[in-house]
Amino acid sequence: MSNESYNKGIEKAKQKDYAGAIEEFTRALQLAPYFAEAYYRRGLAYYDLGEIHKAVSDLTEAIALNPQSVEAYYCRALARMSLKNLPGSLADVEQAIRHNINYAAAYHLRGTVRRKQGYIQDAIANFKKAAQLYLEQKDTENCRQCLEKIKQLQPKENPVAVNQPSSTIAPLNSEKEYFAQLLEKAEKGDTREAMEDLNWVLRVDPQDAKAYCCRGVVRCKQGNYQDAISDFNQALQLNLQDAIVYRNRGKARFHLGDHTGAIADFNQALQIQPQDAMLYVARGNVYRQMGNHLGAIKDYTQALEINPDDATAYYNRGIAYTCIEEMHRAIEDYQLAASMFCEKEDWANYQQVLDSLKKIHSSTSEPKKTTNKLLRQRLLRLVGGHWEIAERLIDQAKYNYPGMPEDWYIEKVIHDLERDWDR
Repeated sequence: MSNESYNKGIEKAKQKDYAGAIEEFTRALQLAPYFAEAYYRRGLAYYDLGEIHKAVSDLTEAIALNPQSVEAYYCRALARMSLKNLPGSLADVEQAIRHNINYAAAYHLRGTVRRKQGYIQDAIANFKKAAQLYLEQKDTENCRQCLEKIKQLQPKENPVAVNQPSSTIAPLNSEKEYFAQLLEKAEKGDTREAMEDLNWVLRVDPQDAKAYCCRGVVRCKQGNYQDAISDFNQALQLNLQDAIVYRNRGKARFHLGDHTGAIADFNQALQIQPQDAMLYVARGNVYRQMGNHLGAIKDYTQALEINPDDATAYYNRGIAYTCIEEMHRAIEDYQLAASMFCEKEDWANYQQVLDSLKKIHSSTSEPKKTTNKLLRQRLLRLVGGHWEIAERLIDQAKYNYPGMPEDWYIEKVIHDLERDWDR
């Protein structure tokens, strides 16, 4: 008889007649006071009616009668979270996971609780685990929800420790920001984690063209240009007619020696975005590699008309001028590039330009004067613009190491300053 009332209660609950379901479960419990499943079902009905305290009471009875009930722990965790009892909710959801380590909904809920408590990285880890389990269970909708929550929570930089609450994290509010954050992660050298996240996104939605494009860029950073091209092809097949895709596919083709394909991609990108200076620099690099130095110079010049502060364009045009032995123009471009890299404190590129200047052999002393000027410019930035300090350091170096060339002393002071700051 109790089973009959119990079954009627389940039917009424399916019909969303929660009050009727409670009456049937109550009859079942009058006939069988230790019927754990009836307490659990009545607790659910109370929860659906918004009578949360009664729901918690019934779910507690269900757990007392059946301490292995994963569903009862999970539902009581939901009810306790509704009552803003986050510690109680967390304790219940952890019990649910302990009894079933593959319970996706429990990880999802634990992520929500941890987010409310301010433990952002812990929340992200739980949402990731839930998404993986949902994906294995082919529950795409819930998997997408978890991914969306991760996108909102993922910090742009300076990740917070797992057990350190934070209220200052700036969430990513759009898909564009999410992919930008992954590319920034790859730029800093963490290509493995960026690839894991992108593979994950594409498992959930194999039609995400932007994810293919982003993964192609990361693969380029790994030196895996062939697979990168496959990703860019997939993005284009999905109608992502974006200059960024063509530009990056062109760069990948260039690295693989496919100069014709690279030029075709850059031409296509320029039809979409004719004011993109980077595209002209990229195409100029291909022309230069093909021996078309005048074509390269024309592209670098076009890039500089669009962006007069493009140090990379000046540097590459300087290389092209060197190739056709127009040393005076090459020196001018190198000097401008070095000054701009110095202003940006991009010392790796600055040094590269300086090395290029030193390689230029000319009958005049202009390259030497130029190098000396650039070295002094860099030293001046290192001492905060106080030239009297710089002069004093140079004089000290001359005293310690007599008889060396002037540039040697400046380079020695720069080296010592940078070495001391790195300690």
